[in-house]
Amino acid sequence: MEGVSLSDVVKAADGRRLSVEVSGDPDGSPVFLLHGTPGSRVGPRPRGPLLHRLGIRLISFDRPGYGGSDRLRGRRVADAAADVATIADTYGHDRFAVAGRSGGGPHALACAALLPERVSRAAVLVGLAPRQADGLDWFDGMADSNVDAYAGAEGRLNRVIARLEAEADVIRDDPASLIHRLAAELTDHDRRVVADAGIRSLLMQAYAEALRESAHGWIDDVRAFRTPWGFDPATVAAPVLLWHGEGDVFSPVGHSLWLGARIPGSTVIVESDAAHFSALEVLPEVLQWLIADLPPN
Repeated sequence: MEGVSLSDVVKAADGRRLSVEVSGDPDGSPVFLLHGTPGSRVGPRPRGPLLHRLGIRLISFDRPGYGGSDRLRGRRVADAAADVATIADTYGHDRFAVAGRSGGGPHALACAALLPERVSRAAVLVGLAPRQADGLDWFDGMADSNVDAYAGAEGRLNRVIARLEAEADVIRDDPASLIHRLAAELTDHDRRVVADAGIRSLLMQAYAEALRESAHGWIDDVRAFRTPWGFDPATVAAPVLLWHGEGDVFSPVGHSLWLGARIPGSTVIVESDAAHFSALEVLPEVLQWLIADLPPN
């Protein structure tokens, strides 16, 4: 039925529960959407009717520790590939495209690098480069809140974890509190985007679902981004689109430029009149690019 979104639970190879959401055209081209940090399977994403018109079957899931997915202690960015492969097998998809926004970007690249026979195309919107990226000033242009999360030694990480747990408690009671906390760091472009009532509602739903049980997913994302990813982005052979807003202060544009210089055949698009949350507005166009050479299910 057009526009219907279906929730499901898929068992990972090690028995973990993965909470999955499928929306759009049941017979459309399969695309995995990997959520941000913090985030969850519920979005933000295009509405079902739009996905149906585009001929896309959109599959999203809570990364381990978020929402309804069991935690995977010590998980690396690379571990996302095995979970995506398991979900794709469950739904009978041999080939599929992947998209990742913000914290989902590295995980999308993991799928493209480690599942080369299955990923047709990959898109990364306002993503991050590896923390150990040679020649990149990783923190250049980054907002203080993210610098605080990703900088410093392991002892400082323990303080970051305590802060994330406290923030998750507040967000659980009031999902809008994260948007309010970030307000001082938002650019004018981002303020315009999140001022839209529909987008604010989608963001709050995503945050509420992400942290409803614990802050484990958020904490484990931060740990994974601080440490080696478990693969080399330069090994990605599939076509890759790297989209970034030039005014992004949460994952600065230098990260996509660094990735674009190292991923063979990648395309980098930098929008001068855009920032971090602008990625939500361009997602439908990016999804169309992703399915250009991917047949319907």
